[in-house]
Amino acid sequence: MQQTSQGYVRWVLVAWMFVLSAIAYLDRVNISIAGGSLAESFHLSNVQLGGVFSAFLIGYAIFQVPGGRLADRWGARAVLTIGVVWWCVFTALTASIPSGISGGLAALIAVRFLLGVGEAVIYPSTNRMIASWIPISERGIPNGEIFAGVGSGAAVTPPLITWIMITYGWRVSFWFSAGIGAVAGLVWFVVARNTPDEHPRVSRSEAAYIAEGIAGQPKKTSIPWKRMLSDRNVLALTTSYFCYGYSAYIFLSWFFLYLVQVRGVNLRPSAYYSMAPFLALAIAAPAGGVVCDQMTRRFGQRAGRSSIAIVGMLLAAIFLAIGPQVASPRLATIVLAGGAGSLYLAQSSFWAATADIGGASAGSVSGVMNMGSQIGGALTASLTPAIAVAAGWTASFIVAAALCVLGGAAWLLVRPERTLTA
Repeated sequence: MQQTSQGYVRWVLVAWMFVLSAIAYLDRVNISIAGGSLAESFHLSNVQLGGVFSAFLIGYAIFQVPGGRLADRWGARAVLTIGVVWWCVFTALTASIPSGISGGLAALIAVRFLLGVGEAVIYPSTNRMIASWIPISERGIPNGEIFAGVGSGAAVTPPLITWIMITYGWRVSFWFSAGIGAVAGLVWFVVARNTPDEHPRVSRSEAAYIAEGIAGQPKKTSIPWKRMLSDRNVLALTTSYFCYGYSAYIFLSWFFLYLVQVRGVNLRPSAYYSMAPFLALAIAAPAGGVVCDQMTRRFGQRAGRSSIAIVGMLLAAIFLAIGPQVASPRLATIVLAGGAGSLYLAQSSFWAATADIGGASAGSVSGVMNMGSQIGGALTASLTPAIAVAAGWTASFIVAAALCVLGGAAWLLVRPERTLTA
């Protein structure tokens, strides 16, 4: 965090974006914890449950780009507020579908798809806020803090949702998640503004510091889609983030059930074991942001963004390949947690690079990139159990490890100092 003479408002906004990020992951990961109870209520197989997981990710992926463009066009404050309200409604509706109705599976798929539509706006919107509020040399740290919310929300989810499920039933856990999100969205609307110039609490020194730090980036340019989708930076980042998303969603979709069904861990202990990857990424995401910023200030944008991303993804590949072959469930959990943490060392680099490249179109550029990640996640949700049935769970993790290597290699093509222009 910067000195008080440079102001504090941007860090208040970063802190609240951390909260929204944590709640977003509470609202999406809760279904992986409640998956066994939900499958029992609706008589679903693992493959059908994977289809429900994928429905969220398909909606989330499809609306990344429109969500980013809306944030660029109408401002992240309003777009993110509407998104939070939307996803809270459909989180509550997930728990409101009667178990015995005809077409219960179809209803679950539709509701989870629409939940994904609402959550799609969060990270393109936060990235648009970063581009407007955070100097280039500081962008790793706030992105690390925002994505530490992923780890915090996902780490809290297993014991919290398990306790609510055991005490009150799985449906109450979804209503609880929706209520928390609604309150957080209201607070965001009150405290946030789209730019420093619009915020009544921004001091002159902070406004001047931010303006100097983002000088040279386009302020009001709308990048044509053809230009954006043919840019080498955007294509390389999207390819890498596809590989990243495929690997990350193994932890977000299947890790809890992997511990229960494959490793034979009981429900309550597995809730605590499954916290390990998310605690690792909650620590690694801000750590990666700090290193990203330090490397950027010392060696420039390309070395600063790319080096930590490449190292993180290659380390993740090693952990993912080794973890499922470890005999002890406890040790395997620790090794795989190392894989999740290594992935999230790279997280800040992706989002800082898209803010650098996109400028005033950071929402759109990051939306395109994140769409790649969510397509990867949707494939994970469905392919992971299918590969496990055909070749075993070790093969599922090996596929993810291979994609991490490919994703790290794609960063060799990224030059974040080259800002897109119309």
